[in-house]
Amino acid sequence: MIQQELVELQIHAERAARLAGAILADGFGKPLETRSKVGMHNLVTQSDLQAEQAIVTSLRAVTPNATIMAEESGLDYGSDSLMWVIDPLDGTVNFAHGIPMFCVSIAAVQHGQIIVGVIYNPLLDEMFSATLGGGATRNGQPISVTQTTSLHESILVTGFPYNVAENPLGCIEQFSNIIRRGLPVRRLGSAALDLAYIAAGRFDGFWEAVLQPWDMAAGVRIVEEAGGRVTHYGNQPFTLSMNSIIATNGHIHNELSQALEL
Repeated sequence: MIQQELVELQIHAERAARLAGAILADGFGKPLETRSKVGMHNLVTQSDLQAEQAIVTSLRAVTPNATIMAEESGLDYGSDSLMWVIDPLDGTVNFAHGIPMFCVSIAAVQHGQIIVGVIYNPLLDEMFSATLGGGATRNGQPISVTQTTSLHESILVTGFPYNVAENPLGCIEQFSNIIRRGLPVRRLGSAALDLAYIAAGRFDGFWEAVLQPWDMAAGVRIVEEAGGRVTHYGNQPFTLSMNSIIATNGHIHNELSQALEL
């Protein structure tokens, strides 16, 4: 796919993200209808569903034959090689509790490769965006990862799965290993924003044991286009079929990966 076509997909994704963002901003802080999914505090709100419908309708209008993978409505196969991977509200628990830390995440994937990534924080009006080979931007301005070269000088961010009590991949011990080093670690409650903030140079490294494709896809493209590195645990090459993730500025990647080994 040529760069002009990628930019067109990027524009479509940004437009859809803004439509969804307006729905989220309007619903934020108001009484909510919520229901629980599998896992403690795994919520879905009416705003999730409305935002997702707005995204799907917008993208279907311009790419009618694309496959759509959306968090709430699942997989809708199309005849095209293009697939949209959509999280209409990443940070639902924050949103439902009036915590202003959430976003919309949309990625375009073709033949297993993430070609466009868009993450939009509607409350701050921050649009993080990237195309394959086209660099990464925040509100149209280029962004890049930090130049921190050692783990002990880094500020990190992480998250925990809804089934943290089951300790998947030893995520509790991994967290303990990191904080015992005295490193500053933050938890925003939105993996997509964690990745966008790596790309923007606000954090040096991010890890999480269990995420879904819609949590990661857009952020992976944005981080890599900002000069960062993304793998699974053990430095395995990143694919959307695996759940773990390590994303860094590249300089501290091997050191963080080793620190997470149990």
